[in-house]
Amino acid sequence: MDPRTLHDEDVQPEVLASEQVFTGAIWNVRSETVLYGDGQMERQYVEHPGAAAIVALDADDRVVLIQQYRHPIRSRDWEIPAGLLDVAGEDPAAAAARELAEEVDLIAARWQLLSAVHTSPGGNDEVVHLFLARDLSPTDDAFEREDEEADIQVERVAIDEVIAAILDGRVRNGILITGVLMTAEVLRREADTAG
Repeated sequence: MDPRTLHDEDVQPEVLASEQVFTGAIWNVRSETVLYGDGQMERQYVEHPGAAAIVALDADDRVVLIQQYRHPIRSRDWEIPAGLLDVAGEDPAAAAARELAEEVDLIAARWQLLSAVHTSPGGNDEVVHLFLARDLSPTDDAFEREDEEADIQVERVAIDEVIAAILDGRVRNGILITGVLMTAEVLRREADTAG
């Protein structure tokens, strides 16, 4: 296979039945019956509004990480700043800038879209828009944080140390892993172009 032809393929099977079977505070669960191939299948999935996540990289190539409690995994998970696309009409880039300010009190002068990724396509329709943010500076405003965000721990960690923690299995957050490894590749390509 020619690697340049490698891409996801959109498919639009006929939906025979669709019902919201659970309504949650943030996301819902939908059950659908679809025609696929030679038959029908029933699938349930979480309907998710999507999210924006940020690899905030400072001038010393340190990544801004946050650690916060995540109830489903009963763990204080190391992550990159991120948040839901829960403001009507807000585009992912604006949501990323908002979340960077709200979660770690930073703004960025340079933004770059890294990718949009499906987090768990067998179970939900979530798309996370990953951004690289550089030329960081503090915000003028302090944000009130509550629930899991009330005790967020913020650290700046050298990107090489984050990659070592990923490869050693010490951090397991998929969005952090994807964003940091993509950022490392962006930095490598920039170094190749410059040198």
